[in-house]
Amino acid sequence: MYCLSIGHLGDRHPLGWERFVAKIEGAMESGAPFRQFILKVHGRCDLACDHCYVYTKADQRWRLRDRMMSREIVDHVARRMAAHVRTHGLSSVDVVLHGGEPLLAGRNHLEYCVRSIRDACAGCDVRFGLQTNGMLLSSSFLSLFASLGVRVGVSVDGYQEAHDRHRRRHDGSGSFDAVAAALAELREWPEVYAGLLCTVDLANDPVRTYEALLEFSPPAVDFLLPNGNWSSPPPGRGPRGTPYADWLVAVFDRWYPAVPQETTVRLFTEIITVLLGGWSRVEGIGTTPHAMIVVETDGSIELSDMVSTAFDGAGATGLNVARDDFDTAARHPAVRAARTGVPPPACRDCELRRVCGGGSYAHRYREGAGFDGPSVYCLDLFRLISHVRDRVGRDVALLAGRSG
Repeated sequence: MYCLSIGHLGDRHPLGWERFVAKIEGAMESGAPFRQFILKVHGRCDLACDHCYVYTKADQRWRLRDRMMSREIVDHVARRMAAHVRTHGLSSVDVVLHGGEPLLAGRNHLEYCVRSIRDACAGCDVRFGLQTNGMLLSSSFLSLFASLGVRVGVSVDGYQEAHDRHRRRHDGSGSFDAVAAALAELREWPEVYAGLLCTVDLANDPVRTYEALLEFSPPAVDFLLPNGNWSSPPPGRGPRGTPYADWLVAVFDRWYPAVPQETTVRLFTEIITVLLGGWSRVEGIGTTPHAMIVVETDGSIELSDMVSTAFDGAGATGLNVARDDFDTAARHPAVRAARTGVPPPACRDCELRRVCGGGSYAHRYREGAGFDGPSVYCLDLFRLISHVRDRVGRDVALLAGRSG
């Protein structure tokens, strides 16, 4: 079975590994189009989470940026996106309204963003999402998002003790009760409810965390590894052991056998998809070139702000939508390097390189060596992917035996 021969899956790519790498790198050099645009519509937040990768890490340029993306910048974004869509003949693109906390921008401004971009990109299916901490989410916002076709994801870290350990208000009080109330409201709008985002914390019980998330009836759950790198390791990530894999394996073993499936867990489904010979749609899994670019409140075109956790200005390109188009951004050397999806040279002989893809670009950084190395989560990723491969492989072999 193809999926059971994962030890050499990278070399089994139809083009062959070397030709595959050359094809991807050639596409990046020619400026492969973006298909996801992250718009930082508001640059501040009504929470003070101590694990936030925007406000608590190395890059502090947010302090100098506009608090909110102006209508003038929105108009520049809309024109640049429309030109990009036409140039590349794109039938659909995704736009994520992000922050900071995007709901701080208010109903009128968010509606302006959506309508301006959709009008400019007429003929293209522009799918909007919004990621929020939930503090300001209300029936007024939800009614607007339903009318505009905007899907909403909420950040929540499981049960109350787990959530309130990090996701606190500026006065130090917890935010769980307010978020839980918002999620109760969101559940009444299934056409708007996109899912939950949970940051992994080794101090939290993994199965209890997952089951607490299930109480909110999410259509999907995504688990986010804490942002860190070799020079600034994530909590508990030492030179040995696989603490993050152990945490995630416990969740996988709770999620995978459930019948019927209780929710989608994006990290697990993407790993399974790549193991079975498909392509990942998310950064940090697989070798699919990343199709995402960020526009900050002041119009700056940047890499993922997770990259900026490495050092001050790590995500900067020097480009701005007021004067630069997205094709110029796609050809920028730093953008091409971050998007390629090809594992770094150190991963060349790893049997899981096509599934892992070297991990998230942001997690590869080491002072003095840059991003040209494996993920700080390398050991964790190897154990997690191996566990998923072995468990799914046994089931596929069993099904193959029955059908034979």
